[in-house]
Amino acid sequence: MASGARAFWTVDRCVGRIRPVGLPSPGPGEVLVRTLCSGISRGTETLVFEGRVPSDQYVTMRAPFQDGDFPWPVKYGYLSVGVVEDGPAELVGRTVFCLFPHQSAYVVPVDSVVVVPQDVPARRAVLAGTVETAVNALWDAAPLLGDRVAVVGGGMVGCCVTALLTRFPGVSVSLVDVDRTRSNLAAVLRARFASPDEAAATASGCDLVVHTSASSAGLQLSLELLATEGTVVDLSWYGDTEVRLALGGSFHSGRLALRASQVGAVAAARRSRRSPRDRLALALDLLRDPVFDSLLTGQSDFEELPEVMPRIASGSLPAICHTVSYGQG
Repeated sequence: MASGARAFWTVDRCVGRIRPVGLPSPGPGEVLVRTLCSGISRGTETLVFEGRVPSDQYVTMRAPFQDGDFPWPVKYGYLSVGVVEDGPAELVGRTVFCLFPHQSAYVVPVDSVVVVPQDVPARRAVLAGTVETAVNALWDAAPLLGDRVAVVGGGMVGCCVTALLTRFPGVSVSLVDVDRTRSNLAAVLRARFASPDEAAATASGCDLVVHTSASSAGLQLSLELLATEGTVVDLSWYGDTEVRLALGGSFHSGRLALRASQVGAVAAARRSRRSPRDRLALALDLLRDPVFDSLLTGQSDFEELPEVMPRIASGSLPAICHTVSYGQG
């Protein structure tokens, strides 16, 4: 065994424990990574922590290096940044991103890690998996020059989408959220801000709406914001929550479109020319922009996770991206 490690497990509904993990010595084509920090993907990880993964999605929603099975005990997560301690010489000492759960060290295949650019801080790099989701969504959505776009839901995914959309020439972007404190963040991301009521009154006529709020109300509003023949791209994962929509208004007469985007496969528009690794490398390159630091809204030590996760799941600890420190370096 190379060494021991410690990992965070969900062992029951809203109950987490830190458990010891044995690590094998890295073999040919493998690396030993010592974790610097990880990020909590609040929406998905809350559903897992609360045991709300639908049984027919147990296989589909497995994380790349998940241990255990839904609903629990399960070791889940996919935003990890660390330093390679053992493996190929060209990687030893390099900071890398990996789709690994919250664990202090791990051994994975070399192809599972992507080197973080030197000018991207490790804590910012935990956003790579979420920026990758945003990249995939925009490949699906294909916004055009001069489009009017709304992003409904100012959480981690919605803010990453907004940060990328505001780079498009001539595109007008509104971030819509029930939390008015998100207006300051919208300004940092170079977008307008609107509450749902304000958006309904002023932001209609959108060519494209990206929905990330994981709520029926948010999805309904997204459809109502569209211009004729506009499209809603839905990134939300609803778990076992039932979604209800009123489609008796302009949905048919306006020829509106509703489609899903999910990061598990590269968007069809790029699937023949980009691999998942290419997509992740692009996300890390985009993270050179320090504007993404505005999404890092909380931090705690790894050993505090059993107390922190229930607070994040309940909303008593508000966070866009809450990061976990492992005390390395």
